[in-house]
Amino acid sequence: MKQLSVPSPHPAPPTPAVPGTSPSGALTSAVIPGRRVHLQPWNPLLGFVATWHLDEDGLPHGFCTVTYSSTDRFEGSFIHGEKNGRGKFFFFDGSTLEGYYVDDALQGQGIYTYEDGGVLQGIYVDGELNGPAQEYDSDSRLIFKGQYKDNIRHGVCWIYYPDGGSLVGEVNEEGEMTGEKIAYVYPDGTTALYGKFMDGEMIEGKLATLLSIEEGRPHFELVPGSSVYHFDKSTSSCISTTALLPDPYESERVYVAESLISSAGEGLFSKVAMEPNTVTSFYNGVRITHQEVDNRDWALNGNTLSLDEDTVIDVPEPYNRVSKYCASLGHKANHSFTPNCIYDTFVHPRFGPIKCIRTLRAVEAHEELTVAYGYDHSPRGKNGLEAPEWYQLELKAFQASQQK
Repeated sequence: MKQLSVPSPHPAPPTPAVPGTSPSGALTSAVIPGRRVHLQPWNPLLGFVATWHLDEDGLPHGFCTVTYSSTDRFEGSFIHGEKNGRGKFFFFDGSTLEGYYVDDALQGQGIYTYEDGGVLQGIYVDGELNGPAQEYDSDSRLIFKGQYKDNIRHGVCWIYYPDGGSLVGEVNEEGEMTGEKIAYVYPDGTTALYGKFMDGEMIEGKLATLLSIEEGRPHFELVPGSSVYHFDKSTSSCISTTALLPDPYESERVYVAESLISSAGEGLFSKVAMEPNTVTSFYNGVRITHQEVDNRDWALNGNTLSLDEDTVIDVPEPYNRVSKYCASLGHKANHSFTPNCIYDTFVHPRFGPIKCIRTLRAVEAHEELTVAYGYDHSPRGKNGLEAPEWYQLELKAFQASQQK
């Protein structure tokens, strides 16, 4: 089994909670998801801390640090009990919210940082997200760009996946990617599947070309005579309901032919020259468990690839023949100890979470694409490596060549 495993993509963060006030405007509580916590005065026995300057009415005035009963903390400026000026909430789960407060409400640019390091930057009006916003994952990659209205995504929005793909369209009243004019855009930024989506899931999409983007709004042109694609995640017994329908992005970039590697059978080749870090092909297959793979002979594991700690993707007989299955071709890439590609995670609009093949360096047209299968080289018991015999022989030959 090809062992390489990559963490799952970071999901888009939810709408952040917005701290609130009492009807009188006095700082008495903060609204946190699913609960209400109350401000406590200084009480050393209970451990609640409220550090501030008080006005003549006993209300916080000036720069204050307030710790709530939930251990949430606010640091910022107050004017007679109301938050006014820059301030920052530190929530018990590690997340924070900072910005500029006017009359106890967050106004203008606000920054919500999630406990995992993800960030939402948006415009707040009277304490609610209203206006343009961007969201980033913990690696500072953009994962959302669009508008919010009353704390809900609104209008034309873009969702970006770490693999380079994106989802774009006008969201519904619940802020979901649901409608007849939603599109998935492949990593090339041009090839798209356009049509009906339900909460981000493709119901019926046709091949289209992204012609332009004006003020965040995309313009697509449908390709005449396009096939119809739909979300078709594999199971343990069904690889695809449309096994002979090629992927349009992949079809423009790779083809299958006799491998240049001795005794390797078929291989995967580039149709066109490609730059480094280009997604070239997709690795879909039936989804089985690691235990099932471990309990069977190596001869049955020639096209297995670890997706995550629970799932293995497999392309078994007869689907390893392109006459029976050509919806994805990534399983045709052969092994090399000096590969020009790697396996990477991918969220595909048709196949769901799978692996893809991504170039490590620039490749020429008609160059064979190879990957390192990543078998564990640590000896395991008296039988040696956990790898098929052909791999062990190639490893010995490669190690010998490196010592010359």
